[in-house]
Amino acid sequence: MGDIAGKVDKAYEDKTIAEIADAPVDALQGVSEGDAQKLKDAFNIKTVRDLGTNKYFLWAQSIAKLAE
Repeated sequence: MGDIAGKVDKAYEDKTIAEIADAPVDALQGVSEGDAQKLKDAFNIKTVRDLGTNKYFLWAQSIAKLAE
């Protein structure tokens, strides 16, 4: 993930990793405000950090890796 700037919206390209982690989920490229609202409603995910540490997403990622 060397090119973090390529994975976040333009407004976040010059932010630190800590600032991006604490940014709203829609700071990620391809995640709309509507998508972010759905994540908040379903899983109480408000930030990039919340998304990256959500137990259900981590479980799914582990299962997918094991299935490879």
